[in-house]
Amino acid sequence: MHSGIASMIPRREPAGKWRTSVGVRERIADDEYYSTLVHGAMYNGGKGRRGGPAAIYLSCVTCECFRSPFGEKALNFLHALSSLVGAGLLGATFSATAAPRPASTGPTASLTVNVDKPGHQVSPSLWGIFFEEINHAGDGGLYAELVSNGSFEESDTIEPWSVVKTGDAVGTATVVSRPEATTFNKHALQIKVDSLSSGSFGIINEGYWGMDVRAGASYSLSLAAKAQADFTGTITARLEAPDGAVLATGQIQPAGGGWARYGTTLAASAASPKARLVLSVNSTGTVLLDNVSLFPKDTFKQRANGMRPDLAGKLADLKPSFMRFPGGCWVEGDTMATSQRWKQTIGDVADRRTQYNLWQYQSGNGLGFHEYLQLCEDLGASALFVINVGMSHHGVVPMEQMGEYVQDALDAIEYANGPATSTWGARRAAAGHPAPFNLKYMEIGNENGGPSYNERYALFYDAITAKYPQVRLIADLWGGLPTSRPVQIVDEHYYSAPGFFIANANKYDTYDRKGPKIYVGEYAVTEGNGQGSLAGALGEAAFMTGMERNSDIVEMASYAPLFANVNYKKWNPDLINFDSSRAYGTPSYYVQKLFQDYKGDAVLPLTLENGAQSTGAPRTGAVGVGTWRTQAEFKDIRVSRNGKSLFAWDAGKGTDGWKPARGEWSIQDGAYRQMDLGTERRSVIGDPNWSDYTLTLKARKISGNEGFLILVRAKDAANWIQVNLGGWDNREHAIQVNVDGAQIEAGKRVPGTIETGRWYDIRVEVTGSNVRCFVDNKPAISAALPRMNSLFAVAGIKGDRKDIVLKVVNTSGSASVTRVDLKGISHVGPSAEAVTLTGKPADENTLENPTNVAPTRRSISLKSPSFVYTFPAHSVTVLKIGSRA
Repeated sequence: MHSGIASMIPRREPAGKWRTSVGVRERIADDEYYSTLVHGAMYNGGKGRRGGPAAIYLSCVTCECFRSPFGEKALNFLHALSSLVGAGLLGATFSATAAPRPASTGPTASLTVNVDKPGHQVSPSLWGIFFEEINHAGDGGLYAELVSNGSFEESDTIEPWSVVKTGDAVGTATVVSRPEATTFNKHALQIKVDSLSSGSFGIINEGYWGMDVRAGASYSLSLAAKAQADFTGTITARLEAPDGAVLATGQIQPAGGGWARYGTTLAASAASPKARLVLSVNSTGTVLLDNVSLFPKDTFKQRANGMRPDLAGKLADLKPSFMRFPGGCWVEGDTMATSQRWKQTIGDVADRRTQYNLWQYQSGNGLGFHEYLQLCEDLGASALFVINVGMSHHGVVPMEQMGEYVQDALDAIEYANGPATSTWGARRAAAGHPAPFNLKYMEIGNENGGPSYNERYALFYDAITAKYPQVRLIADLWGGLPTSRPVQIVDEHYYSAPGFFIANANKYDTYDRKGPKIYVGEYAVTEGNGQGSLAGALGEAAFMTGMERNSDIVEMASYAPLFANVNYKKWNPDLINFDSSRAYGTPSYYVQKLFQDYKGDAVLPLTLENGAQSTGAPRTGAVGVGTWRTQAEFKDIRVSRNGKSLFAWDAGKGTDGWKPARGEWSIQDGAYRQMDLGTERRSVIGDPNWSDYTLTLKARKISGNEGFLILVRAKDAANWIQVNLGGWDNREHAIQVNVDGAQIEAGKRVPGTIETGRWYDIRVEVTGSNVRCFVDNKPAISAALPRMNSLFAVAGIKGDRKDIVLKVVNTSGSASVTRVDLKGISHVGPSAEAVTLTGKPADENTLENPTNVAPTRRSISLKSPSFVYTFPAHSVTVLKIGSRA
């Protein structure tokens, strides 16, 4: 977790880093590390991938039959009736003449499916899930432990615990060093009561924004305690509501001497979603506590040290084909010292490492390697483990020290797959699972790339394929596809606005089938999506139709992130949101479920004609210049139209009028110079109302990796057109369009480089829908502004009954009246199912209204393989149709 690709990337192109969190993430070791401004930048190993604040919403022309509010409602009613009749969904009571459709509202799209010509098999592992410890997804979420910092390892203070005392009690509660310390268990809590004639002295833990306690449920409390000689009292454990009402109680009597483990069951007589645990003593003296744990007896599949049932249940409902774990950036770590090492997450929970999380909190690793494997088994999902490749965000392990990291990978596979007689298989058996887990995939690193990754990838590839050839290996794409060894599967990540996913729905249609398989390991609409809206889900669904249609090469895909505690969101949006007692899936969750539930076994070829819609590319705007990881300077900037000058700038005018978006801009030696080697350094000047014009200028590269960004029609910070000269590590030219933060490439990239130290004459002509660029009076690149569809579909054959499954996504604001032709069969039926997810683009689900946007199902009847169906505006529709030859 997490990076972003903001434009279409051909095979073997570098993908980049995208981080939505607080602050600036700097990658500085070796040239493959990148610097990314978070909460606003999208990096793609190239230039100009600017994330924006809003989504693209495409609309068809609204029917103008009726103008009054009543007329609009009547028209909608007539449209609905006639579409039902046309599709054969209503009986004889309603005929076509009973609800005539105005002539202008006939079919506006056509969809032809060749049922008798099935194509390739749909990848059985296409739709999976990706879990990362982010947003308190594990600790305080999926992992059912209710106590926060029960090991007292998170700091030198007792936080988040607090002291509670009643009566005249006088005492202290402090974190102290534990003399019998282990590698990762170095501290304990010392409770010292100096005087007490009435009342009690103790500590309170509120868990993760409250503990969900349910009436009639039982909770297992366990703790380690060491009573000093002067302590002869008992420890009273209580579950309390926020107002102090006692929900459950139990007693523990520590024995004298050394450390011992104690436990009791707390049976709740009443409920509270915001309960707390109170541990109090009733006598003077000193007692030490450690490893305090409170688990509900009811966990997912009734596993000890298990998962929260409702959250795991939501995962089970997705029926994931695989689960990738444990991250993400959680695996890399900000430094190697905070990177994830699986051997520190197995065995007794009390002896596991408490690890600082990249997302700014501590994790106790109670949810460790063994628990992840067990969860995969319980979900019926293949396990995909991500191993650290000796690279973090700010460090690289020297090659001569890589042996232990490679051995970690081999030992992890032995733990998961080895016999119980093997060294690590025996550790698995001792943890309660003698049979192998059958780890299927291992990803070598996360979002790593460049020369350092390339040479380390070879180490892992050689060692793993030699000993475990059955384990499929996944490589990272950052900095380019590894060339040191073959690549079986490559991981691509995408985060952007809805328009990006809509524009790239056909991305994989032209991918090289001779290359490695694709795993889209992380993707989500992260711009213009609120807390997870229907607009975002529709963009993702459009993209997913392309992934399923191309599942001969796109073998796997997983949305990210999976979970977020609503009280602690470092990344937004997320698939499932929750608090201590409630959970809901976003509209994206239901899209994921629909695509898995109605995944075909084989793809059916289809032809979809629905009329391309304008991308909404800016028609007017100012001009600008910029760089990407490059220092450059610009001069003699002129704007003209039909031979008449609109604007002229030279260094004598200074910086007045320029609006830098980032960078170190100044006037030097008669030119406008940018000296920051960061990404997306742009500055704009001129009239935002200019439309068709010619921009001329001179540009010189001073140093750096790439070339120039030349902007035209720069309307605002999220809408512009740019010519990217010498992008992608100074290998290609491209024309890119940014619309409300979503970036789309116009036309195709062409080879092109920019030399250092020489001046170039650049001319950009923008007329209507066409952009042309000349370098030194020679054509460099040209393209028409792109258009994109608003209707997307994928069809398949499913099951022994050979049901036709048709998934259709309508991203526009108008219903699509579509002629559907199922070729190659003579009859359909007798029954069919229609499932629809629809609403307003901004609609979201919440804890209070968890199914505001959720699928509706109905049974339909179709009398012919050719029928008219109306796909609602802003919708995902699944038609499951029984077929008869």
